[in-house]
Amino acid sequence: MHIAELTESQQRVLGCLIEKRWTTPDQYPLSLNALRLACNQSTNRDPVTDYDDAVVSDAAQRLARYGLARLASGHNSRATKYRHLAEEALGLGREQLAVLCVLLLRGSQTPGELKGRTERMAAIVSLDGVERILGSLAERGFVRRIDRRPGQKEDRYVQQLGERGDDAVADAPAPPAPADPIAQPVASSDRPGLAARVDALEAELATLRSELATLRSELAATGSELAALRSELGA
Repeated sequence: MHIAELTESQQRVLGCLIEKRWTTPDQYPLSLNALRLACNQSTNRDPVTDYDDAVVSDAAQRLARYGLARLASGHNSRATKYRHLAEEALGLGREQLAVLCVLLLRGSQTPGELKGRTERMAAIVSLDGVERILGSLAERGFVRRIDRRPGQKEDRYVQQLGERGDDAVADAPAPPAPADPIAQPVASSDRPGLAARVDALEAELATLRSELATLRSELAATGSELAALRSELGA
């Protein structure tokens, strides 16, 4: 896939993972239930959605295939959890990610709106700072400027990780191809750290298999003991 082809549900899930990492760090990585609630919350979202577990799970799994997220469940955790990998996959810093996050979650924004709505995630001290960040994101093909709405004094910006129906502008120029297209992550060898992440996941899988085998062995031994006890009682 191409990075500019994320669906709206994938955009929402990625935005929520970025947001919650900084706003609720004690609950991060997010379980599927927490991620669904984050996607569907009525504040700081435009539009408000009503995704079910299947939609959120599918979006998260596809983001993992694209190298933008991964499973983060430890062997002691009963719930599947997710975390984003946007820093590595997109090559962006915290302030850039905070701006991109708001655009993913709330649609087109002015620099002034972005300054106020990124405060919980990053300290961008001035409007000039926001505009510099927007400029750097635009150079990378992650955002673009659109026409002002009637009565507004500031330009508006939209993200370009995928289309949003509410941000469509009929006379807007076609967006340039992003500088960093993402191919299928497993086949890609040009993103540093991918091999290490795959190795870590394989090691975690091996640990889970080992623990499962041990549990089965213990259950079998318990079953044998119960059978012997029943035999003795019957005798």
